[in-house]
Amino acid sequence: MTTPLKARLQSWQRPEVLLLLMAASVPLSFATWQALLNNFAIERAAFTGAEIGILQSLREVPGFLAFGVVFLLLAFREQRLAYLSLLLLGLGTAVTGAFPTVIGLYITTVVMSLGYHYYETLQISLSLQWIDKEKAPETLGRIIAVGSFASIVVFGLIWLTSDILALDYFWIYAIGGGVTALVALVAWLGFPTFPQEVEQHKHLVLRKRYWLYYALTFLSGARRQIFVVFAGFLMVEKFGYDVGAIALLFLLNAAINVWLAPKIGRLIGRIGERRALIFEYIGLIGVFVAYAFVEDATVAAGLYVVDHLFFALAIAIKTYFQKIADPADIASTAGVSFTINHIAAVFLPAAFGFLWLVSPAAVFLSGAALAAGSLLLALNVPRHPQPGEEVLVGRIPLAASAAAE
Repeated sequence: MTTPLKARLQSWQRPEVLLLLMAASVPLSFATWQALLNNFAIERAAFTGAEIGILQSLREVPGFLAFGVVFLLLAFREQRLAYLSLLLLGLGTAVTGAFPTVIGLYITTVVMSLGYHYYETLQISLSLQWIDKEKAPETLGRIIAVGSFASIVVFGLIWLTSDILALDYFWIYAIGGGVTALVALVAWLGFPTFPQEVEQHKHLVLRKRYWLYYALTFLSGARRQIFVVFAGFLMVEKFGYDVGAIALLFLLNAAINVWLAPKIGRLIGRIGERRALIFEYIGLIGVFVAYAFVEDATVAAGLYVVDHLFFALAIAIKTYFQKIADPADIASTAGVSFTINHIAAVFLPAAFGFLWLVSPAAVFLSGAALAAGSLLLALNVPRHPQPGEEVLVGRIPLAASAAAE
C-alpha cells in the first residue's frame, strides 16, 4: 500500500476489517436461506428427498463454475467483484420466499448460489493475499468466528420471528437478503480499493505440484455435501424438528464457533496442517458412522453439533496451500479449487437423494468412506510444507510443474 493512501485512511479502513465485515454479511443471507430451506421446501413446495437432492445439485453448479472468476478478473478488480457477488447473494435470498414452488425454488437457489460461491472464491483469494502466512490460521479463524456471530444473530431472529411473531417465510427471506445487499453497498462506498502486492494470473492455472491440495479439496467438497444436504434433512424428516428447533441448533453451532474458531486457528498454527487434518478426518469417520445408525433425536442433534465443529479445521487446507503456492497463483487457484471442490457436489446430492429413498444409512456410510480417503491423503502432508516440499510421497520438482493452460 502506498504511503499517500495510508495517510488518507481511517484506522478501521484496513483489509482485515473489510474481510471481517464481508464475512459477517454472508450469513445474513445464507444462514437465513439454510435455516428455512428444509421446512420451506417441505411445507410450501412439497419436496421429498429426490427434489431436495436435485435442488442441492443445482445449488452447487455455480460452485463448479467458480473458475469463471478468473475470466471476470479481466474486467473487474477482485475487490469490486466481491461486492457484486455479495449483492447477488442478497438479492437471490431476498426473493426466495416469493416463489414457493419447485421450479421457483430451483431458480432462486441458483441466483443466490452464484453470488455465494463467487464471493467465497474471492474471499479465499483476497484473504491469502492480504494476510501474512504467520497470521493466516488465526485470522481465518477470526473470519469464521465473525461469520458465526452473525449467524447467531440470524438464527436468534429466525426463532423469534417464526416461533414468537409467526412472521411469514416471505418476510424473513426478504429481510435477511436485503441486509446483506445493504452491507455490500456500505462496504463498496466506505472502503478504498486496496492495491495488490503481486499481480495475479488472469488465466486458469493447474500445477502438478499442487496435486495433493487438489485431491484434499475434491474429497472435502464431496464429504461436505452429505452434511450440508442430508444431516439437516434427517433432523426434519426423521425426527420432526421444526423451524425454531433447527434455528436453535444452528445458533448453538454458531455460538461454539465464535469461541472455538480463533482457538482452532491458533492450534493449527502451532501443530501444523498435517496433524490438524489427521485429527479432523478421524473424527469425521466416527461422526458419519454414528449418523448412519442414530435413532435418538437428542443424539442426532449432538452429532450435528460435533460434525459442524470439524468445519473450522478445514482452515488447514487453505493454509497448506498458502505455504506451497506461488503468490501469483492464488486468485486463479482459488477459482480452480472451488471448481474441484464442487465437481462431486454437482451430482452427489441428486444421486444420494435417490439413495436416501432406499437407505439413509448408506448415505452417511458413504460419507465415512470419503473421510477415510481424506485421512490417507492427509498422511502425505509434510510437517513443514513449502514450495518444493509439498508432499512426502509423489513429489514433483518445481521445474516440472509448469501451468497447464
